[in-house]
Amino acid sequence: MTYLLPILGVLLSFVFVLVAKPQNKENFKLLLAFSGAFLLALTVFELLPSAYEASNAKTIGVFIMLGILLQIFLEFFSKGAEHGHVHLNRETSNFPWLLFISLCIHSFLEGFPIEEHHTIIYGILIHKIPIAIILSIFLLGSKIKLSNAILFIILFALMTPLGSYISTNLNAVSQYQAPINALVIGVFLHISTVILFESSEGHKFNIRKLVVIIAGIVIAYFL
Repeated sequence: MTYLLPILGVLLSFVFVLVAKPQNKENFKLLLAFSGAFLLALTVFELLPSAYEASNAKTIGVFIMLGILLQIFLEFFSKGAEHGHVHLNRETSNFPWLLFISLCIHSFLEGFPIEEHHTIIYGILIHKIPIAIILSIFLLGSKIKLSNAILFIILFALMTPLGSYISTNLNAVSQYQAPINALVIGVFLHISTVILFESSEGHKFNIRKLVVIIAGIVIAYFL
């Protein structure tokens, strides 16, 4: 399930867009808000305490900050696709290499904490589904070849399981599991807080978004 769930989440999201052809990504903002709250809560409840127990607190703090900076750097190329924004020209037929590489790096890193923290797989899955849907709407609505769009989605789907496999099976990597997990925590903190900030854009009270955010936190607590 560690390897299968992230793949299925992305591929089935792509198939959903291919079949249902939703045009308005705004309809998925509630799911995105839920995913941000759920991922943030799992990070705080699960990953943060164990990271600080595993290594020197200052070192962990440094790597968390590096993770935040890394995600900010990646977003210069992905244009915020990790939290539901795709700001690329729909008229282009060129393969979006910068978007692809930055999303793959982000997705690859997500896989590292899963072996030690099994519940985080659900946070990653819930995070991936709205992102994959919004990304698929862009890919299928652009002039990019369908074969290239499918290749993009398949490779993107494989990145998280690849990260999980490497963290589990390579001793050279497992020796540095604590700082790597701290790096991923920084990535998660940045992604989830940006999603929550954007879900209250304009600082207008929205009861539905507040309910799904609270639901995400509560469900994460009881996992």
